[in-house]
Amino acid sequence: MNRVPRRPSTVLAVSALTTLLLTGVVAATKAGAAVADKEKIHLTPAGQAAARAAVLTRADLGSATGWSGGAKKPDLSGTPPCPNFDPKQSDLTLNGVAQTVYTHAGLQFDSEAQVLQTPHMVKLDWQRSVLSPQLLPCLRTGLAQAVGPSAKIVSVQRVAFPQLAPYAAAFRVVMDITASSSTLRVMSDIVVVGRGRTEITLTTTAPFAARATVWPVEIRLARLLLTRVRA
Repeated sequence: MNRVPRRPSTVLAVSALTTLLLTGVVAATKAGAAVADKEKIHLTPAGQAAARAAVLTRADLGSATGWSGGAKKPDLSGTPPCPNFDPKQSDLTLNGVAQTVYTHAGLQFDSEAQVLQTPHMVKLDWQRSVLSPQLLPCLRTGLAQAVGPSAKIVSVQRVAFPQLAPYAAAFRVVMDITASSSTLRVMSDIVVVGRGRTEITLTTTAPFAARATVWPVEIRLARLLLTRVRA
């Protein structure tokens, strides 16, 4: 992990903001878009334990020093980022959810695991949200509204990802972010995988120049989290 180039603290702050924005958009589209059609939340001890087991830990990131972060309370508000993207959620039940965020020198990993009541619910959620042709326009629209004139969205696209699980997909957002009179090209990769009753979202934000170094790490971490799926 120490091969990722170090960036100024201002870049780290902007990168962290980008990840938070992306996580909010994906969570809203994947975990409960329309307020009137929100998923049912019935957290159980077993579901919570399964969700906590399937998110990143500090040990997953190697021996390099300088990492900060840890567990974070997931946002289950389900605010819709796009009026024309309302995948049905009211027939889904959430039994467990957990999230962790770790940051190091301009690189940030955000992992979230959700445990639904049945495997069939995961299948429905995947079909309605991840496979929807409206997802990419929604990501672009939501980010453009959130970041304002300080950032230019260069591209939002699906990218090929290994079929590590029955459900596996990845998306990449590339943005030019201007801060302190300088512009940095930043990427945010969103990897979504699912198995059984568990859905995992891994969002990675890093300088675009580090993509060749970061991409294999994303694949390794996604594969590792899948080995911990209990539900």
